[in-house]
Parts: sequence; structure tokens; C-alpha cells
Amino acid sequence: MADWTADSNQALSLSFVRSTADSQVLAEGESYSNFHPAFTYPLYGEDETIYGYKDLAIDLRFSSGSLVQYLNVKYSEKLPSTTVDDVEGILADFIPPGFLRDEATFLQQVETDAESFRPHGELVDSYTRPSPQAISRSKGKSTGIGIGELKSEDTIEYEVYHSTWDTPGFKEYHRRLQLLVLLYIEGGSYINDDEDSWEFMVLYEKRKRKAPSAISTYHLVGYSSLYNFYHFPEKVRMRLSQFIIIPPYQRHGHGSELFQAIYRHVLSRSDIAELTVEDPAEAFEDLRDKNDLHMLTSNQKFMEEAFGSQAVSHGGGRVGGIGRAGRSGRGGNGTSRTAGKLGPPVDKTWAEKWRRDLKIAGRQFQRLIEMLMLSRLNLSNPRIFKAYRLQVKERLYRFNYEVLVQLDKTERLEKLEETFQSVQNDYHRILKFAGCI
Repeated sequence: MADWTADSNQALSLSFVRSTADSQVLAEGESYSNFHPAFTYPLYGEDETIYGYKDLAIDLRFSSGSLVQYLNVKYSEKLPSTTVDDVEGILADFIPPGFLRDEATFLQQVETDAESFRPHGELVDSYTRPSPQAISRSKGKSTGIGIGELKSEDTIEYEVYHSTWDTPGFKEYHRRLQLLVLLYIEGGSYINDDEDSWEFMVLYEKRKRKAPSAISTYHLVGYSSLYNFYHFPEKVRMRLSQFIIIPPYQRHGHGSELFQAIYRHVLSRSDIAELTVEDPAEAFEDLRDKNDLHMLTSNQKFMEEAFGSQAVSHGGGRVGGIGRAGRSGRGGNGTSRTAGKLGPPVDKTWAEKWRRDLKIAGRQFQRLIEMLMLSRLNLSNPRIFKAYRLQVKERLYRFNYEVLVQLDKTERLEKLEETFQSVQNDYHRILKFAGCI
């Protein structure tokens, strides 16, 4: 049986194919082909295995911009039995009809689409990065690459587009795009395109070809789906539901760029009360925490009010701290005389005003200010640390009330202390990851 069983994650190979002219500008070793999914259980079952074939290879390709699909299944042997899995038939149920089976036809479509495809929706954000060639040439130099110092051919533009179901052509485009949700988000599922409340942010690489044409073409980097809920009395709460950066672009900061673009878009709209996240995976939660912390620490007004005007450098960095002497000296109670609204304990009215203004969900904002406090806390000052510990435990108690209330007092206090220690350790990890300590 093992000889006829294949790992479906390894058997399925994905590629985002570029035209000949677009491939010519790629750097050595730069590839967008032949990578594998993280999950295939939504397609081939919980065991993620396919039965009935030897040397099975499932070749699924996308045109890198338009996402026109090509599917080809190869194997060296197939069992002559009705019990074998219908590899192509199963996958075909999850992609829209009209995918191509002839390779030559697909490659011709890639050439045509490369010049004609343009992103759907409205351009809402953009950023620029050095090209892989420029990065390669800079290796070994003592200074980093400055975007302003690079020639246009040494930079790559990235653009974020906002769409809804009403955006012409996007609903059909999304049907080709959404397979990535199943393959890269654990527990991910398709969404109903009859529900009007969905919005989307799609990130593309915009890259120039070589002269003489030097035209720019678009290639998918990632995307996010967002759902709007009613927020009393007349606004909406935007929930980030799905978030994907395809593997060739991962670990290059594009996830942070897309998240920041979404957040800036939320801030720009008066109809949105706050941005929330649906059941985030640990990796995404870290990305969110890192970017939210950077947003807060770069907000000069927030930091001055939080820690006192003399306890914050012009760039938002630490000068003084909580429970340690700042530039103005130490007060008689062991705290800096420039202590601000962040406490501990935090000024709740002040914090809630900032939370609303920044459109951050309640629990997330509480976690962020707890992290910021910890980053500046004098842990050797028992009175200050006790105040901090009680503030965190109060939030934890409220959040876990239904579980904790069932325990007797001793067990409840032990569980709270255990949870506090775990949270504190995780905060130190996140602050280090975000470069805040």
C-alpha cells in the first residue's frame, strides 16, 4: 500500500509563471516556480495522502498576474482499480472551470496576459524596494542601500489595490485566487461571493522589463480579505479575515507592508470604527504586534503623553522610564517626575481615547500598552512592578472570567500568576522581535 501512496503536499507543485520578457529581468536564483503548499487536507483528506499512483506529480501553474491556471497530472504507474483517488477531478472541484490542460496554450496565454493584465480596483498604497540585482551588487559594502541613490532599473515598485465584489472583473479573479486560502491558511475556507460586506487588498509587484520596451508588468505577491460588521451607532468594524503572502515573497517584509497599507486605509475612512483580526495564527499575530508597536512608538504625541515629555526622545525612543530616574530626576515615590498617562496603572480614559482614535481593537490595544510599559519598567522597583502585575492580571481575569470563576480562590490566584508569568515572557519575546528592547 505504501508503494502506491503519495504525500499530497509534496506531490502538488505550484508555480507563478512569467512571460519570456519578464523572466529576463529576474536575478540569478530568483524563482517563482515549483514550491509546495502548507496544507492539502481540504482537497485530499486529513491524512494528506493520495492513493493509487507511483511517482505522482501534480503540476498547477498560474499566470503570475492574471492567474490563468494550467493543470497537469503525471505518474509512472496507476493501479487498475476503481479505488484510486481521482487526482485531477478532486482538484478541479476547487478551481473555476476553464483551466488549461495544454501547456503550449497556457504559455501563450501567459505571454498575452503579461502585457494586457492590470490590477482590479483602486490603487491605495505603494512602496519601493531595491531589486535583487542591486542587493547582490551591494553585498560586502559597509553601508546599506538607499532607495534615493538607486537608478530606476535597480528598484522594484509594489502596489496595493482595494476591491469589492462590485469591482469589475474582481469576482472572477478572486475565484482563481482563493485556492491559496486552502493551501496556506490552516482552517481556511472559501468565502461566499454573494455577501456584499467583503473587501479585499491585493499586493502586486510592478516590475519593468529591459529596454527597449521597458514596460511594467504586474505579478501577484499576496492579498487579504476583510469583512465589515455593524458597529453601533453608525459605523462598521472591519475584520481582517484572510492574509496571504505567497512563499517566494515571504520573509522579505511584504507582509508588514500589506498590513500597514490595510491599517492606513482603515485610518483614512470615517465609516470604520476599528480594525480587528479573526483568530490569527501565531506568525501573523507576531507580525501584527510588531507593526502596531512600531506605529505607537513612532507617534510622538502618544509617546509623550504616555511617558512624559522629557522621557521620550525626538524619535520616540527611550530616555527615561517607569520607576527609574529620567532626565528630570527621581521623585520621592520612586517614579520619574515626568511619568505620563501610561502608569501603571494606566489612565483608562486617556487610553480609551487613543484606542478609538487609532482604531485598534480593545484587547489588542491593552496588550500593546502592557508591552510598552514592560519595555520601560524598572523591574527592581517592587511597588511599580506590583502595580503593573495587578493591571495585567485584571485584564486576564476579565478575559478568562468564565473559566477562573469556577476555581476556588487559591487555585484561581495560582492560575492567574501562572498566566501572568507566561504573558510576561511572551511580551519580552515580542518586544525583542519588534526591536523595542
